[in-house]
Amino acid sequence: MPSIDELAISTIRGLAVDAVASANSGHPGAPLGLAPAAHVVWKQMNFNPKDPNWINRDRFVLSNGHACALLYSLLVLYGYDLTVDDLKQFRQLGSKTPGHPEATDTPGVDVTTGPLGQGISNAVGIAIAQKQFAATYNKDDIKLSDSYVYAFVGDGCLMEGVSSEASSLAGHLQLNNLIAFWDDNRISIDGDTAVSFTENVPERYRAYGWNVLEVEEGDTDLEGIAKAIEEAKKTTDKPTLIRLRTIIGYGSLKQGTHDVHDEVAKFYADEVAKKQKTQAAWDAKFAEYKQKYPEAGAEVQRRLDGKLPDNWRQHLPTYTPADKPLATRKLSENVINALHGHIPEFIGGSADLTGSNLTRATGSVDFQPPSTGLGDYDGVYIRYGVREHGMGAIMNGIAAFGANYKNYGGTFLNFVSYAAGALRLSALSHHPVIWVATHDSIGLAYPETLAHFRAIPNLSVWRPADGNEVSGAYAAAIESTDHPSVIALTRQNLPQLEGSSIENTLKGGYTLVKQDKPDVIIVSSGSEVSISVGAAEVLSKQGVKANVVSLPDFFTFDKQSYEYRKSVLPDGVPILSVEVMTTFG
Repeated sequence: MPSIDELAISTIRGLAVDAVASANSGHPGAPLGLAPAAHVVWKQMNFNPKDPNWINRDRFVLSNGHACALLYSLLVLYGYDLTVDDLKQFRQLGSKTPGHPEATDTPGVDVTTGPLGQGISNAVGIAIAQKQFAATYNKDDIKLSDSYVYAFVGDGCLMEGVSSEASSLAGHLQLNNLIAFWDDNRISIDGDTAVSFTENVPERYRAYGWNVLEVEEGDTDLEGIAKAIEEAKKTTDKPTLIRLRTIIGYGSLKQGTHDVHDEVAKFYADEVAKKQKTQAAWDAKFAEYKQKYPEAGAEVQRRLDGKLPDNWRQHLPTYTPADKPLATRKLSENVINALHGHIPEFIGGSADLTGSNLTRATGSVDFQPPSTGLGDYDGVYIRYGVREHGMGAIMNGIAAFGANYKNYGGTFLNFVSYAAGALRLSALSHHPVIWVATHDSIGLAYPETLAHFRAIPNLSVWRPADGNEVSGAYAAAIESTDHPSVIALTRQNLPQLEGSSIENTLKGGYTLVKQDKPDVIIVSSGSEVSISVGAAEVLSKQGVKANVVSLPDFFTFDKQSYEYRKSVLPDGVPILSVEVMTTFG
């Protein structure tokens, strides 16, 4: 008679295969091969289906997102807000079971994955956030945060360059709270991986500084998988990669067994009860923490509630036209310095361009393993190295962790293009990450980059014209809860403008120079706004009345009321667009 573990695994496989068969679309092979590992991992994970966002849950990242039928089956069995009927709607428009995991659509999905390599990189970000959160708030007698992040990755994930960038950094940062399972089934879409992927992956990961373990019979050796997890958790200074040798489609004859038998249902009910007790114990621990450490406890609670510190905006710098001209990257540095210490969840870094992006606050501590002597895990500045794409995907993971993290990454505006895949997923996932993108404008000229980013739905692309607009752009980006921001900043000095303000900037666009019954409206952004103001002055001397509209962010301006937008851009007045690119509007 099969054991309860075997019955549970068969049920996972049956649900996954039937979901794919019902849609007549999808990928059954990986879910079949990975079902045993998923069964063992989920038994060990701490989580509560009734509280999917519990901050100390273990996270599960399905980097090979095409295997999502596996994840959905587990969510159904563990009692998340997902049913067998939802599985029957697999890959259907508007369903809770899309063709790749989407955290915004499906309860229990921690990150949105699809493009291969993004998920494992997100997992690195989650691990960084957990380390930073734990180092900031754990006490000797009460540890609030001790969770792990588990990631399933396929051959394709490990071929993608972004996974190499993120894995390399994870090894350097000694993220022992990250455990990744490599589904080594030796198959890709083009056939056997022998045609394109023959490197020694375990040795590559050892070179990154990872602990590498192997399970030869990944389809059947449940004890071996459990022991590998146990060994991984003993490692104190390395992330772990567990190589699972699997057969793609293993057990595929089990199709048509989507019924959940009573003993399997009882097994999962008992598992959930254990996990709910684990969270109940944590809740009691947190209550004790708030009593013993009221200041830290209140700060943690504020962050868990998704709130920013009271009156945080009062720390933002403001300027008048009497203040000297400065590069907006320098004005950005002023904001970062001004906010340092006032918003503990405001953390960030740069892709090896700290001195050019000006992204490190004076006196800040680097996020580094304490053993290196280079910083500490409670540090707020991350040295990403020359890894723009990895940085973008890691930033998404930090945001996905929760705890109200507002994290930023710096590079040149043009190099954000290197991370377009991660940036698009930020927007799709509603992660409020912030790109500090310096060396914008006609002084260096990347004319197509702004068009590219503005074409991405749910993304703010800020081009501030002076110090007040820089502060306003940061205010909007930090207060965002549902979309990322790119803040494009100049290297050359720009004057502080008459009429600019943080409040005006928060509208996305406003009239900077206003005339009674204007003959023309000049609409501009960033470094061209001061040029447009000068042009309006010249036109005025020639008897032409020109309004100047500063439009630092199209996305935010488009959210304003129709009446407000019409007050800025009224009908019947010619509009001249002045910007360092093809006309946009």
